[in-house]
Amino acid sequence: MELADKIYIAGHKGLVGSALLRLLKSKGFSKIITRSHSELDLTNQSAVETFFSNERPKYVILAAAKVGGILANNLFPADFIYKNIMIQSNVINSSFQVGVKKLIFLGSTCVYPKDVAQPMQERALLTNVLEPTNEPYAIAKISGIKMCESFNRQYDTDFRSIMPTNLYGINDNFHLESSHVVPALMRKIHLAKCLESSDWDAIKNDLMKNSISNIKPNSPKDEIINNLKNFGINFDVKTSKSTVDVWGSGKVKREFLNVDDMASATLFILGLDKAIYLLNTKPMISHINIGTGSDISIIELVNSIKKIVNYKGNIRFDTSKPEGPNRKLIETSRLKKIGWSYDIKLEEGLKETYAWYIS
Repeated sequence: MELADKIYIAGHKGLVGSALLRLLKSKGFSKIITRSHSELDLTNQSAVETFFSNERPKYVILAAAKVGGILANNLFPADFIYKNIMIQSNVINSSFQVGVKKLIFLGSTCVYPKDVAQPMQERALLTNVLEPTNEPYAIAKISGIKMCESFNRQYDTDFRSIMPTNLYGINDNFHLESSHVVPALMRKIHLAKCLESSDWDAIKNDLMKNSISNIKPNSPKDEIINNLKNFGINFDVKTSKSTVDVWGSGKVKREFLNVDDMASATLFILGLDKAIYLLNTKPMISHINIGTGSDISIIELVNSIKKIVNYKGNIRFDTSKPEGPNRKLIETSRLKKIGWSYDIKLEEGLKETYAWYIS
């Protein structure tokens, strides 16, 4: 890749896309193409085709997607399958039409079966049924992998797929209705701490930055307290004690990768010579897992965030709520074989993320 090559980042305002934008700029790439959703609706085939015809990027990084945690996946399954399939189909096909040299598609480890052997290997794809809580999203991502593979097989394109583990970091989504586990826990614990310390300026500032349904920054204090209960943030006015509810038992284990490491891995794999990429993949199992190779329990994650936020209140695990599979650890031998490994340790990354959020 040359510094003057035109690179299109689809989804540059999202968690991964924004990290990629920061990294590319820091390396001196001068022709980075971006479009906001208001400027280009990626679900609109005609608009996407026109954009590609006009811009003709040399490289494409497909990081745009509708994403969310268990709650969002349960509430909006149709949106997750339809919007993601449309985005992928339009961007991948248009990339082929204008002769993009390389495309990299960002998937998710939820593409692997619910009861897959741990750690999850790339070859486990399509070997069993999916986890019900995010099946629509997973099916969309599987279609993206297979679309890249199919174009490669039929047209000898160079479209690559990577499957990141759970990501977190700067510019994460902290909206409680749609966030993933790290930002959701971090924000809930932060708000609970503010309630215990009666830091209403911090609470109002938080609500101004990231709105919550039925809660306004200027709402009466008792109204804010009552509505926060709907999101598992409980506060007893009489005792000035708070309790944060966490979905599930807390015993399930998850792997977490900082988004800046993800951006690094993405550019590393995008820049690989085609022969090296093909040597380390297979025509119909062509995707590469991106992760750390280690995991922790949600209980351990909660305790780490509590320490970083300096929260002294209570945590209550709600076993009536879904929590997904018992473990989701990916096998990363392909990644290690091609010469990439992560740099940012979880505690360091969580501290950086919280500092960014409260700033």
